[in-house]
Amino acid sequence: MATFVLIHGAGDVGWYWHLVEAELRARGHETLAPDLPCDDDSAGLAEYASAVIDAVPDRTDLVVVGQSLGGFTAPLVCERVPARLMVLVAPMIPAPGEAPADYTAHTRYEDAEVGHYDDPIELFYQDVPPELAAEALRRGRAQSEAQLKEPSPMITWPYVPTRVLICRDDRIFPVEYLRRVARERLGVEADELDGGHTPALSRPAELAERLDAYAAEVGLSEAAG
Repeated sequence: MATFVLIHGAGDVGWYWHLVEAELRARGHETLAPDLPCDDDSAGLAEYASAVIDAVPDRTDLVVVGQSLGGFTAPLVCERVPARLMVLVAPMIPAPGEAPADYTAHTRYEDAEVGHYDDPIELFYQDVPPELAAEALRRGRAQSEAQLKEPSPMITWPYVPTRVLICRDDRIFPVEYLRRVARERLGVEADELDGGHTPALSRPAELAERLDAYAAEVGLSEAAG
């Protein structure tokens, strides 16, 4: 079985993963979902990665999962822990040495068909139960942008098998846009899941099933691959 290292996105906390954690543990896996110092003006990607690595047990059966901006942190973690697999969910997919602030320009985000939503619930949580969406907003933190112009310390993509899972109704990163970025940057075809940008809250059982199946592909689950 696997130990899933779950990395949240911008302005969020590890609580984001709590429903997926319950599903994965019911399947026999271990999980951890640390809070990143995303509201700290002195913290950048290196500090985000260190916060995750400090929480990782001395194990070799690790599956590192990054959500959204967590896609910048996940490969940095995989450089320093014995990960068997990396999974990027509704992600930003960084290039070596790229600053998060440069990501949209570098990936031609302006070409994506993106709607305009003033309500954060309509943008991030449109398919999340209202009470859960309200709790997510209450627990969220302001994302510091102080260090987001700093280049990523990643020199090259880590030699870890990588899967990309995109959401068909994502209002942040549309499907066609993320498919293209996954092909151009990683040379992989992204898998798809129903729902919006935050599937750990809207579809935790489905997301956990996908993660479990990915783990099975590298011998870390009894599930069919």
